[in-house]
Amino acid sequence: MILKKLSIIIPAFNEGKTIQQVLQNLVDLKLNDGIEKELLVINDFSSDNTSFLIDQFISENKNSEIQLFNQLENKGKGAAIHKGIEMATGDFIVIQDADLELNPTDINRLLDCLISGKSSVVYGSRFLTNNHKNTNFVWHILGNGFLTKLSNLFTGFRLTDMMTCYKLIPSEVLKSMHLKEMRFGFEPEVTLKLSKINNLTIQEVPISYDARSKTEGKKISAKDGFRVIYCILKYKFSN
Repeated sequence: MILKKLSIIIPAFNEGKTIQQVLQNLVDLKLNDGIEKELLVINDFSSDNTSFLIDQFISENKNSEIQLFNQLENKGKGAAIHKGIEMATGDFIVIQDADLELNPTDINRLLDCLISGKSSVVYGSRFLTNNHKNTNFVWHILGNGFLTKLSNLFTGFRLTDMMTCYKLIPSEVLKSMHLKEMRFGFEPEVTLKLSKINNLTIQEVPISYDARSKTEGKKISAKDGFRVIYCILKYKFSN
C-alpha cells in the first residue's frame, strides 16, 4: 500500500484558545518512515479570534506545510471535513480536531498499523487504553459506547470507538464517497459507507485522550447523539 504523503485535515470553529498550540504540535510532528505531510486548516466561519490566530501562525511559520481555507458561513464540522477532503493531495487522510483532546504523536500509531499491512483503514480508539484525563463518563463511556455498539450491529465491524476523530483512510476512498452529513453525523456516515466496500479491512490502535468540558468548548451535544443514531440507520439502508 503506497503511503508517501499524509493529508491532515483540521476543522476549526471558535478554537482560539488552542488552535496555535495544535498547529505547532502538528508542524513539529515527524511522521514515521519519512512520510510527507500536508496540513489543511478549514476555518468554519469562527466568530472569535481563531481566524486571526491561524493567519498569525502561518505568517510566523512560513516554512510550515499549512494551507488555510475560510468557509464563508458556519456549516459544521462535517462540511469542513468535506472541503478538506476535496483539497487533500495525500495518499491517505486523517482528521485532527483543533482542540487539545488528542495527541498528534498518536497519528504515528495509526501509520505503523497501516504500514504493517494489517488493514487498509485504521481507527484510533480511546477505549483501548487507560490514558484518559477528565473523561465524562455519561457521554464517553455510556453514550459513545452505545453508539459504537449500535454501529457495529449494522456494519459487522468490531470497533470500540466509532466516534473517534482519528480515522486513517485512503484518499481515493473518501474522495469517491458522496458525503452528506454536515456535523457529527460524519462519523457514522463514513463508517457505514466503509462497511459496504468489498474486501476493506479495518483495525483499531489505542490513542490517548484528554477530554474537555462544555465550558472549555466541547461542542457535541445530546441532540448530536440522536442524529448519530439516525445516521447509523439511514446509511445502513441508503447511500
